[in-house]
Amino acid sequence: MAVSILIPAFYPDLNLPAYVRELCEAGFSHIVVIDDGSFQEKQEIFQRLETEYGCLVLRHAVNMGKGRALKDALNYYQVFLSRECSGVITADCDGQHTVEDIRRMGQAMEEHPDSLILGARDFDQKSVPAKSRVGNKLTRTVMRLFYGGKISDTQTGLRAIPNSLVEEYLTLPGERFEFETAMLLTALRRKTRIEEVPIQTVYLDGNKSTHFRPVADSWAIYKLILGTFFKYSLSSLSSCLIDFALFQLLLLALGSLSWEVKVTLATVGARVCSSLYNYAVNRQLVFSRGRLGKGTFLKYYILCAAQMLCSAGGVLLFCQWARLPELPAKIVVDGVLFFISYRIQRNWVFAERGEKEKS
Repeated sequence: MAVSILIPAFYPDLNLPAYVRELCEAGFSHIVVIDDGSFQEKQEIFQRLETEYGCLVLRHAVNMGKGRALKDALNYYQVFLSRECSGVITADCDGQHTVEDIRRMGQAMEEHPDSLILGARDFDQKSVPAKSRVGNKLTRTVMRLFYGGKISDTQTGLRAIPNSLVEEYLTLPGERFEFETAMLLTALRRKTRIEEVPIQTVYLDGNKSTHFRPVADSWAIYKLILGTFFKYSLSSLSSCLIDFALFQLLLLALGSLSWEVKVTLATVGARVCSSLYNYAVNRQLVFSRGRLGKGTFLKYYILCAAQMLCSAGGVLLFCQWARLPELPAKIVVDGVLFFISYRIQRNWVFAERGEKEKS
């Protein structure tokens, strides 16, 4: 089947018509260009795309961002073109994605009709601007730490999205470049297979044509990547405070009992209440998305029991073999377990229904 090419464009240069002509000559006939609020003097370019090359041009009255442009194009595709095509390929308007690479992306999508296909650049080449190299390597490291998976190019604009994924991506957050990050996080979270196709690494004039805002857009991207972890951290901190407060209150309430009994009952009572609070907050606020799978309550307390055993065993191991005092050993062990618990809760305890069954 055919594929549709989606090209978001904001203030494009005169090379865009030539690029679209190459796509048409290569046999791509369903080309959708999004004029994302370009200035009036650029309208001649978009009119040429319509009249000379038969492109469909969707127009924004004002600049709304790459994410909104892509979602509007995906929506149009889903309504009007999805019956004629097997999926879409998104490409940038500056000509950095070659026609040959786009053809190879289409072939990869035919071979993997349920996968998200990414065009992966080689960031070790000398032609790559330093800010692009550092930014991509940092982002892919952070994503791997918090979400798993191995994505070599997290910022690529060349992506093939099969029909099986289009509707799902229409509702993702993000109006600018963070939308593309949301696409990756959703694929990792839902266990959607991600395939990478090596593509040419082309940067024109040091990537001067980019509209990426280093501070504002980076903040939006990392807010999306780390948002759940920050909520998880706040949930854990508030649970600790509740546990401590309840422990003190129960000690006072059980004043007539022996010291051993008071400490035991206060510890158990405080931990039960704080863990119930933590479970409810994590389920409803931290990891709330879609329909959760069954058995979250049982899974949560299985994890709690395993975490306590690992904490005790880890502290003993560090004290005996590394000769660390108890408190530093516990800080190290529980710090590591904190991150591990986050991954387990996200991927297993509060996994979305049907998530684990996807390959």
